[in-house]
Amino acid sequence: MIKDVFSNKNILAISLTTMTYSLVQMTWNPFWPKYLKDNLGATTVAIGLISGIRSAQNMIFALPGGILADRYGRRRIIVYGTFLRTFSPLIYLLAPSWEWIMLASFFTGLTSIYMPAFTAIIADSMPEERRGTGYGVYSTITSLPRIISPLIGGVVMDSFGYVEGLKTFLILQIFVSIFISLIRWKYTEETITTTPLKKRKPILSRELITGQTKPIQVMLLVAIISSFSSRLVMDFMNLYALDVLKITNTQLGIITTGVGLLTAIFALPGGMLSDRYGRKNNIMLSRLTNPLTQWVIVAATDFNGYAIARLSNGFAQALGGANRTAGGPSWNALIADIVPPEKRATVIGTQNTLTAIIGAPSAIFGGWLWQTFSPEMPFMISGIVGLISAFIFWFGVKEPTRGEKLGVINDYNQLSDEIDIEPINNSKK
Repeated sequence: MIKDVFSNKNILAISLTTMTYSLVQMTWNPFWPKYLKDNLGATTVAIGLISGIRSAQNMIFALPGGILADRYGRRRIIVYGTFLRTFSPLIYLLAPSWEWIMLASFFTGLTSIYMPAFTAIIADSMPEERRGTGYGVYSTITSLPRIISPLIGGVVMDSFGYVEGLKTFLILQIFVSIFISLIRWKYTEETITTTPLKKRKPILSRELITGQTKPIQVMLLVAIISSFSSRLVMDFMNLYALDVLKITNTQLGIITTGVGLLTAIFALPGGMLSDRYGRKNNIMLSRLTNPLTQWVIVAATDFNGYAIARLSNGFAQALGGANRTAGGPSWNALIADIVPPEKRATVIGTQNTLTAIIGAPSAIFGGWLWQTFSPEMPFMISGIVGLISAFIFWFGVKEPTRGEKLGVINDYNQLSDEIDIEPINNSKK
């Protein structure tokens, strides 16, 4: 099974290029909120606003990106979207104040146009019985930079300061973005053949929600609630460690390295377990663990307590996608099981758009809670909301059997006109 996945050209090309990008990004990204606050003059509300703008861009571009990927193919959208990632680090590098980062956030959000195609091409490249393993391989390979890069970044920040450290890594990030754009253009292969219909309907329509099966509707709801929970604290987690718990940059690098190590170790076994025993248990375990760790962070008083919380979260993320609004090997494989290939990118784009709608104001709200009440308040509320989403998932989603997965194809064909995609040929399944 593992040999089959590693021999797949698309999965290797996507995974290795993502790993290369993350190898540089994870040297500076954990320290970015601290740099915004101390060097560019941003308040926690401003940091939340920047995150909100990025989420708003996801809202605008993710769904069109998914529909375009289903109509015209995955490869072209992936290559164009990857190249757009060059502009954000360039603006970061030249920014004299935090207001400029809002412009960079526009380009960061614009790259979300290729994320649905990105997730869909992995599902397309693997047969059903290997999808969890395929996503596990992707998560394992892309987590490897987190084993070493944050530690390198922490040592550099402590030794040379945020300004010199950030600028050095951002210059390298620009060149890496151009490099991986070329690699993806040359080595990724298209996975679907589409014939766009002449009739066009609005991209945003009621049928994008009502036209989904019940499990997908519930998963969309869970993703939305999880987005609110995660975005409350996502941009403040490392800032809390540095400003409130007073750990050093090197210590933060060590913790982030440990999280990456756990993800790399358990992502592939987690994906394989989901192929063998089902997706739902993995997802539920991760979505229970994630909100509980938010409360552990609040209770932490030093490096050790914060490390326990983050490492537990890393384990949960490897199994089922915790600490993400939606994602992980088991989550993505479950969507691929329920949704036929011709509609996967559209559904993923719908998910990303809806989560961005909620995530944008949530980040600002988290910054306001920090500034108005206490740094602990966003984490406490995040834990409560996260548990609510976990129980909705457990009671609202029934994992389909093999026969039910095939039956979904017929259900979608009855609705094929609603989202403007060609119906599916059952003889090919």
